[in-house]
Amino acid sequence: MVSVMTTILLVHGAWHGPWCWDQFAERLRQAGREVRTVALRGHPPKDSARMPYRIRDYVEDLAAAVAECGQPVVLVGHSMGGLVVQKYLERGDALGAVLLAPVPTSGALGATLRFGARHPLVLLKVNLVRRLGPVVGTPALAREMLFTPDTPQSIVDDTVAGLQDESYYAYLDMIFSRPRPKRITVPVLVLAGGRDRIFTVREERATARRYGTTAEVFAETGHSLMTEPGWERVADRIDIFARTLEAGLTPEAA
Repeated sequence: MVSVMTTILLVHGAWHGPWCWDQFAERLRQAGREVRTVALRGHPPKDSARMPYRIRDYVEDLAAAVAECGQPVVLVGHSMGGLVVQKYLERGDALGAVLLAPVPTSGALGATLRFGARHPLVLLKVNLVRRLGPVVGTPALAREMLFTPDTPQSIVDDTVAGLQDESYYAYLDMIFSRPRPKRITVPVLVLAGGRDRIFTVREERATARRYGTTAEVFAETGHSLMTEPGWERVADRIDIFARTLEAGLTPEAA
């Protein structure tokens, strides 16, 4: 059996940019992987104007990045990037996909209601100004949403320094433009944080079931699986998944 060489293509989520994958990508490269990152339009923003982008715009960015690779890809999408990967795969192709704490197949309404119950004034501001930035607009909110109470402050500070606004229209798509798993035929691996404050383990397990698989949960990790302590295990799991696909084996063999 001849192995297929692939590129691992990393797709960031809301408020982030390609910078969030720096250490993650380097570990995969040290394992011998070809790794690229996708910069979704407006990340970083060129100015302070409101971001008008939709998930379909980000899907176009991903499609262009896939075309540039010139060989089969394994797509890795975090959070909103997980939705972008899912929507791309409804029509596009890849060898497989890894969804890190992705927007669930049920959409982000549950996450919105939970956040609104904890921070009603912040959610009101989001809808009044039509910007998603206020959700992570303070270091305390960024920690709550992306990390755990135990995450070292230095990690939180490094991430907060890079966070930016996110498109309100993409946020609405996260609620209403749900993925269609029946249209996606490639193997999918779902990885979840056991202490994620945005999407619950229950939601991620339900997402995995829609793809005929079982979510793997990193029990002590929050939403930011690629920067939280223990991120190395997440990167290594992706490497194993990709090598299994390259060898023509089923994901269950990984």
